[in-house]
Amino acid sequence: MATAILMAAGCGTRISRKINDCCKCTLDIGGISLIRYTVQMLINNNIDVHIVVGYDAERVIGELEGLQVTFHRNHFYSITNSLVSLWFAKEAISDDVVILGNADVYWEEALLHKLLAETRSNVMLCDSGRVEIGDYLFRTENGKVVAFGKGNNCPGANCEYVGLAAIRGNMIPKFKKRLEELVENQHHNFWWEQVLYSMTEEQPIWAEDIAGTFWAEIDYIEDYGRILEYRKNVQ
Repeated sequence: MATAILMAAGCGTRISRKINDCCKCTLDIGGISLIRYTVQMLINNNIDVHIVVGYDAERVIGELEGLQVTFHRNHFYSITNSLVSLWFAKEAISDDVVILGNADVYWEEALLHKLLAETRSNVMLCDSGRVEIGDYLFRTENGKVVAFGKGNNCPGANCEYVGLAAIRGNMIPKFKKRLEELVENQHHNFWWEQVLYSMTEEQPIWAEDIAGTFWAEIDYIEDYGRILEYRKNVQ
């Protein structure tokens, strides 16, 4: 059975005041909360779901009542980033495919099937159609991530990071070792993805372009609006 780890511990400060300070992943996307939609999709595909909670934890847990989910708590969510959240769930990083994602991302089920079909030891999903409006960008060459950063911090960017990645096989022990090293060296403000970025000189970090498939990470209220509009049109 594959494993999925979702990060749902952050405060979401860029949008929080516009959504009554609730956790972004608990927003209603048309009769169902975003996180319940995601978790149900994962469970329906025979995936073992782990979620790291912190800010507004009881609301997140309540949204998933009745579903088979393992919760991990990052009690230090206000002073740490997702690297530490992942560290609290490190025992869930198994030899099977591990899908790591931000719980405030809406994605079509087609993206999940793409990740599950992957045979490479690691892959990060990206979208070449969103460079101009993208938040966190990649530059890829021959399918490999060679540069990353926000806006001008990623010169030559040619795609936006989607917020989803898969790790499997012989990559798992290397990934877990680097995760431990970064936490031990007090990099508590790192995103979890920086585990992978720190390994680019040792081995390729692969990128898969999913341009044309709908997805949206809720950073701003406009992102939430895009999800609501999409859901209205597909239901």
